[in-house]
Amino acid sequence: MEQTILIIDFGSQYTQLIARRIRELNVYCEIHPCHHLPLMNPGVRGVILSGSPFSVNDAHSPAPDLSDFISKVPVLAICYGAQYLAKVKGGKVLPSDTREYGRANLSFIDQQNPLMKGMTPGCQVWMSHGDTILEIPQSFNTIASTADVAIAGYQDAESQVFGIQFHPEVYHTPEGATLLRNFAFSICGCQPTWTPASFIERTVEEIQHTVGSEQVVLGLSGGVDSSVAAVLMHKAIGKQLHCIFVDNGLLRKNEFESVLHTYQDMGLNIKGVDAKDRFLDALQGVSEPEDKRKIIGKIFIHIFEEAAHSIPNAKWLAQGTIYPDVIESVSVKGPSATIKSHHNVGGLPDFMKLKVVEPLKSLFKDEVRNVGKELGINPNLINRHPFPGPGLGVRILGDITREKVRIAQETDFIFIEALKKHSWYNKVWQAGVILLPVKSVGVMGDERTYENVVALRAVGSTDGMTADWIHLPYDFLALVSNEIINKVKGVNRVVYDISSKPPATIEWE
Repeated sequence: MEQTILIIDFGSQYTQLIARRIRELNVYCEIHPCHHLPLMNPGVRGVILSGSPFSVNDAHSPAPDLSDFISKVPVLAICYGAQYLAKVKGGKVLPSDTREYGRANLSFIDQQNPLMKGMTPGCQVWMSHGDTILEIPQSFNTIASTADVAIAGYQDAESQVFGIQFHPEVYHTPEGATLLRNFAFSICGCQPTWTPASFIERTVEEIQHTVGSEQVVLGLSGGVDSSVAAVLMHKAIGKQLHCIFVDNGLLRKNEFESVLHTYQDMGLNIKGVDAKDRFLDALQGVSEPEDKRKIIGKIFIHIFEEAAHSIPNAKWLAQGTIYPDVIESVSVKGPSATIKSHHNVGGLPDFMKLKVVEPLKSLFKDEVRNVGKELGINPNLINRHPFPGPGLGVRILGDITREKVRIAQETDFIFIEALKKHSWYNKVWQAGVILLPVKSVGVMGDERTYENVVALRAVGSTDGMTADWIHLPYDFLALVSNEIINKVKGVNRVVYDISSKPPATIEWE
C-alpha cells in the first residue's frame, strides 16, 4: 500500500500548493475536505491540516473531530489548522493586535525540534492570518517565534502534533521545503517512492486488473491529459483500447490532421471523425458562453456515442481526468457556482452504460507531463499548451460563424508559431488569440477599414489555478501584430491582454 500523507482542507487558497510541495519530495499525498474526512488505513503516515478563510472563533467555522488522526499518526497543522488544534486543546486564540500578513522572520527556532531541524535563525516566513495564538495549552511547547508572533510554532509534548502560524508551502518561505521534508521523512517516516516510473508500473497493473479482457473507448482531444491517458491505457491493454478523435471545427489550424497522424505514428488504435459541419451548424446564432459550451458538449456526446457503438462489446470509458478536476468536484467550499460545462468529471450520460476508468485522476498537470516523458511520448505533444475543451468556441466571443473560425485559426496560428520561432513557447503556460465581438476603424493603403479586433493572451502558471500574464517583449508583440494585420483578412487591430488570474480568468469565456 502506498505511503500517504493526508491533507485536510479547511478552504485555504494554498491547499493544492501544500500537496504539490509534498509530491515534489516524491511522497504521495491526497487532499480531502474537512467536512468529509477519509478513513484511516495502514498506508497513512501523517496528516497535514490546511489554513482557512475562516476564524476559529466564527460560529460556523469548520470544527471536525480529528481525534482519530491525532491518536494514530503525526499531524502538522498550518495557520487555521494550528489555531484550531490549540483552541480545541484549551489554548487561547483571538484576533491579532498587529497585522500578521506578509513577510516575517523567525527570531527564535528550537533547532533541536525534529520539525525545525536545519532551519536558519532569522529565516523569512510568510504569514497570512487575522487571528493569533495568544496562549498554548500546558502540554505544548513553543518551537518558533517572530518579533511580533510569540507562538509562530508549537509541538504538543504528549504527541506528534505540530502547529505553525506561517505557510511553509509558499515561495515566500524559502526554507519551507526543509520543514516539510522534516515532517515527511524524519517525523512520518515516509520514503521517496512516488515517482513517474513507480506510478506507471502500479497504474498499469491496476488497469489490467480493473478492465480485464473488456474493450475500452477513449475520447482524445489532442491535449496532454488525454494523450498520456491513452498511452498509459495502451501500455496496459494494447488493442483493447479504441481511441476516438473528433474534429468539432473549433480546433487550431491543421490540428486535426497533424495530431491524428501523430497518434497513428504512436501505434494507437484511433478513429478520426470529421464533424465540423454538425458543430458549426448547431452553433449558428448562439452567443451566450454557457449555451455554446452545452451545445458543443451535447453534440460531442452524440458523435462519441455513435463512434463507440461501432466498437463491439465496449464496456469502459477512459478519461484524462486529473487531480485538480477531482478536488474541485468535492471542494470544501461546497457545490461550486456553475462549474463550466464540458468538464472532465462526470463523463458521459447514463444511457451509454459505460463504466469509467480514470488512470490520471491522482496527478497534477506537471506530474502528467512527467509521466508522459517517462512513457516516451513525443515532447512536442507533451509540452503542448492546454487548450479548452470547447476549443475556439470560447475564444470567439459572441456567436460563431465559419468566417470567424477562419480568422481565429489564422491569427492563433501566427501567434503560436511566432512564440515557437522566438523561443517563447516553452516559457509560456498557455497562449492563444481571442476574437472580440467588436470592430474598429482602420486605414489600409488609401482605404478606410472597419474590421475585427483580436486580443493576444499569454500566461505563466504551474497548474492553471492562478496565472500571471507574460511580459512579452514589445518588439515581439509588434512583429506578431504586424504579421496578423498584414496576413489575416478581416483584422485591423491587435491588443495584448495584461490581466492576471485572479481577478481575470485565463480564457475570456
